[in-house]
Amino acid sequence: MSNAFVFPGQGSQSVGMMAALAEMSPIIHSTFNEATEVLGWDTWALISDGPTELINQTDKTQPIMLAAGVATWRLWQEINHSSKKPNYMTGHSLGEYAALVCADALNFQDGLLLVQERGKYMQDCVPAGAGAMAAILGLHNEEVLKICAAAAENQVLQAVNFNSPGQVVIAGNKEAIERSLLLAKEAGAKRVVLLPVSVPSHCDLMKPAAEKLKARLQNITISKPNIPVVNNASVTVNDDAKNIKDALVKQLYSPVRWVETIEYLTQNGVNTIVECGPGKVLTGLNKRINRQLELYTMTDKASLEKVNSMWG
Repeated sequence: MSNAFVFPGQGSQSVGMMAALAEMSPIIHSTFNEATEVLGWDTWALISDGPTELINQTDKTQPIMLAAGVATWRLWQEINHSSKKPNYMTGHSLGEYAALVCADALNFQDGLLLVQERGKYMQDCVPAGAGAMAAILGLHNEEVLKICAAAAENQVLQAVNFNSPGQVVIAGNKEAIERSLLLAKEAGAKRVVLLPVSVPSHCDLMKPAAEKLKARLQNITISKPNIPVVNNASVTVNDDAKNIKDALVKQLYSPVRWVETIEYLTQNGVNTIVECGPGKVLTGLNKRINRQLELYTMTDKASLEKVNSMWG
């Protein structure tokens, strides 16, 4: 049996998201306390009490989701005395940073500051309310690409997350997004959903942020991961620091190729995937990508016990 741990990104955050795991071990609180000390604001209070609007603000979402993924991984390692490790790791967008931290390629403290700054760089690229993201369900990739081309009208509008067959996320200028949603409905989309994010990630509007991130990464130490990490931008495993950094920069303005990522894992023998972090978003996507996969989450005691029993 070959397995992979996958880490969720923005969109999986919610008020109270780590409460059940925190009842199992002090390591959850201690991880968030570490994040609070590094960042200078109370991360646990934010995820416990909200408000939702602040949790959804990208410079806050990114560090709390990184902390959540790392805390879940640390709990798993504590339960198993660090004896059980997956064959691969990957993450959806921001989740790639959690994968790198948990694979010992990126220091947790460096990662926290990096993703908080990444969020600020992204927020600074586009004035509040000027950009948007939306999910289009029920259309083929080619249809969504045609809609983006037709609705752009000299603005930025791109397909940015290929999440599962029939689910594509688009991003760009808000007016272009609004035009595209009308076209998607006319084309027969089952649903069109505006996403609760404060920036239009993974599109060309993020290129100025990518330049800032590239400069910031010059001062960050990246090591060879001790577990292979599949990156979003090129769907490859990188071992050296330069290639990992290049992939993180490219990721900011490139599509998240999630369907291809899961296909990469299965082609390399993975038949079991564990979602390591809050929620079940990736598990739902993975089920639609490949129904033969064994899929698990780690959100409470019962789900962790299932992963343990699966592992043997």
